[in-house]
Amino acid sequence: NTTFLDPVSKSGVFLREIAKMLLKGLENEIPNLEERINHILTKQIFGIAITELTALMTRRTVYCSKHANEKLSICSVFDNEAGNIYYEHIGHTFINKKCKYCGGSEAVYGRGEELESHAYSFIHRENPEEIFNNMKFDVIIGNPPYQLSDSGAAASASPLYNLFIEQAKKLKPKYLTMIIPSRWYSGGKGLDEFRKEMLSDKRIRKLVDFPNSADVFNGVDIAGGVCYFLWDRDNKGNCEIINVIDGMQYASKRYLDEFNTFVRFSMSVQIIRKIFSTENINNTLEQRVSPRKPFGLPTNYRPKESGVPCWFIQKIGKKFANKNDIIDTNGLLNKWKLLVPKAPIAGQTNFNKPVGFYYDGNTIIAKPNECCTESFIVAGAFDTESEILSFKSYLFTKTARFLLLQTVISQDVLRKKFYFVPDIKIYDHEFTDEELCKRWNITNEEWVYIDSKIHNYDYSDNGQNVLNL
Repeated sequence: NTTFLDPVSKSGVFLREIAKMLLKGLENEIPNLEERINHILTKQIFGIAITELTALMTRRTVYCSKHANEKLSICSVFDNEAGNIYYEHIGHTFINKKCKYCGGSEAVYGRGEELESHAYSFIHRENPEEIFNNMKFDVIIGNPPYQLSDSGAAASASPLYNLFIEQAKKLKPKYLTMIIPSRWYSGGKGLDEFRKEMLSDKRIRKLVDFPNSADVFNGVDIAGGVCYFLWDRDNKGNCEIINVIDGMQYASKRYLDEFNTFVRFSMSVQIIRKIFSTENINNTLEQRVSPRKPFGLPTNYRPKESGVPCWFIQKIGKKFANKNDIIDTNGLLNKWKLLVPKAPIAGQTNFNKPVGFYYDGNTIIAKPNECCTESFIVAGAFDTESEILSFKSYLFTKTARFLLLQTVISQDVLRKKFYFVPDIKIYDHEFTDEELCKRWNITNEEWVYIDSKIHNYDYSDNGQNVLNL
């Protein structure tokens, strides 16, 4: 009597595998093979295709025929071509040039019926239960589309997978499982509320995490990796988290919302807990780092012939900005500032490998009366040069950059990503990893783990990077 739904069917592989397991599992319940097949395919297996082509592919996979009621179909009782694989070509509902359901741009997706609209049936309606006449589903499983162009700057795209999960929960299945990008762990564009809801949902009982997406989808590069989860409607509790790294599995059980942002690895949780047993978790660099436009100047701001010295992207360097264009709401202009790139790890997608953030080649110490465009953020601002040099040494330690890594899952590193990096407050000397490890009681084992996660830019001690704690 269990019912299964794939609301984003592409090739039909999920439904095929479910049918194969049911075919074996129900041998004793329904001994006759033809009766068993007909029962499974008409009463238990349902799908919603994302395009007309994938509807035909799914029917071919599940029924062995692109039309469910053809002679070649293995199910002999359907009286219609679709069977239980639903597809409807619908359009977007545009309000102020954006689709009210998915955020798609009217300029991009306001096209004729002869072209694919990417208006997926499951999420482009208020009441998804109407698709199958208010039928109840016990299990919902799928691999939803991940994003959709929203006509923003530079191939901007809005996430979609969160909408499929939210819509699936409306159907109140007993179990829900989907494979999605892992970037929701730290929020981001269109994901902040979704992240909060997911982290606080005690019905997520298992989360299997792949930092390298190629371990799941061969040849596909998804920044931050992918994960799949099991949502169990009637069984609340802590979550079993499994990190899969180079074929090895590392498991732990904990609540997803222990911190404001999800910490991916269990060893990292252990280190963070230890640090914040001595530091104030409400006193971090998140409060010190500037917003993404520290002086109100966008990335495409054009240099001026004269005015206030301004730092642009690396190939332009220091030029000038018009004083009247500068917004100094946070009082940063007349201080010594450490400028760090907004996207210091552009291009890195596999977080199994050591990650690099800041080094002498991509950071700038800006003097008083110097500003920058949106290409940089101000990591810290102080009254004296000695303070900014001390602060820089702190941010350059592997320990500080490791704490930053715990919230980073895409190339942009903005102020909220500094949530786990304590603000030492007094910056009056050069900081070292050895000092911080002693301050926070970090063990040799924990240091080896920290060291393995952060890229070495500067080598010392004949290429060794080892602390004796």
